[in-house]
Amino acid sequence: MSAVARTWTGRSGPTSLLEVRDLEVIFTRRGRRDVRAVDGVSFSVDAGETVGIVGESGSGKSITSLAVMGLLPNRGCDVSGSIRFDGEEIATLGGERLRRLRKRFQMIFQDPYSSLNPRMTVAGIVGAALEIHGIGTRRERRERIAELLQLVGLPTRAAERYPHQFSGGQRQRIGVARALAVDPDLIVADEPVSALDVSIRAQILNLLVRLQDRLDLTYVVVSHDLAAVRRISDTVAVMYLGRIVELAPTVQLFRAALHPYTVALISAVLIPDPALQVGRRRIILTGEIPSPANPPTGCHFHTRCWLYQRLDQPERCRTERPPLADRGGGHAAACHFAEDVDGTPEQRQAMGRGVATAVGQATLAAAEAAAAVATVDLDVGDDGDGDVDDDPPLTTT
Repeated sequence: MSAVARTWTGRSGPTSLLEVRDLEVIFTRRGRRDVRAVDGVSFSVDAGETVGIVGESGSGKSITSLAVMGLLPNRGCDVSGSIRFDGEEIATLGGERLRRLRKRFQMIFQDPYSSLNPRMTVAGIVGAALEIHGIGTRRERRERIAELLQLVGLPTRAAERYPHQFSGGQRQRIGVARALAVDPDLIVADEPVSALDVSIRAQILNLLVRLQDRLDLTYVVVSHDLAAVRRISDTVAVMYLGRIVELAPTVQLFRAALHPYTVALISAVLIPDPALQVGRRRIILTGEIPSPANPPTGCHFHTRCWLYQRLDQPERCRTERPPLADRGGGHAAACHFAEDVDGTPEQRQAMGRGVATAVGQATLAAAEAAAAVATVDLDVGDDGDGDVDDDPPLTTT
């Protein structure tokens, strides 16, 4: 996949819409230690692709998204590295040139409550970008707003209402409509479903997938919810304390993660299959994520790493920063001992490839028997084409 770090030559690839190389974000604080929130992050996104960025709170994923969008404050924040959008460097871009280019990349914010101006109608919120960029006449803008509301599953009459008159899911749909108003190529979504109920999350994720297919959008999705990222992403970048520690196609990552931190994160995600879930064991990471103002030396994760303890605390983990190296098949991991992760009981259980208990084995046997019966029924009464019905039509939340 395109997102795996490649040798940086100073120019975009033939299909890369977004290229981020050696991005660093440092917050300076008078009389106190500087905070290195993002530390040498590199990834790329092809047109029409979705890259998910995951990690715990404090890992730097949201700061990365704000840096890409150019929304970090100018004072007290030093941003370095390269951010290229469609071949053009935007990290140092400003003024009118940045404003014109910003039509092509928009953002969906995390909180559907605070991100909408409570004193503006939905029409004003969604149509603000159209006015700022001078797009269309007043009548054309009204028609565009109505079209956008229908596109995200809201009635056109919602245009004259205020944000407080909508549920959380409906407000997030308004945020999506606002991001789509100027017909962008790239949308950066910062925790787009974290503030919503579980049932509503699925609706918003399905909406994003449908819009991508219909409008040929490119996404960068930031989330701490691995299940959501797995649903929507083609490639996943795992961040820890400002660094990308693993970067891989989604299928490969969830099949065989090669970084101990990723394995621990995936072990906390429920598998909707009792035959596999009953035999899994969650890896509990001790302690909190260290402060980015005083990170551990070497590998940032070694202070909480289960593999570091198992290997009798090798000095290399404490003294050398592991590079984000390609381990084959476009799968990159920043771990000195990534080869020792593969095949461990922790990895097998986290990925759902190990059933360690007698109950799990019995459940697995029952599931296999049920699958055999289902196969017989399929041969008798189904055409066996394997097609999956489309999702039901969207409804307002």
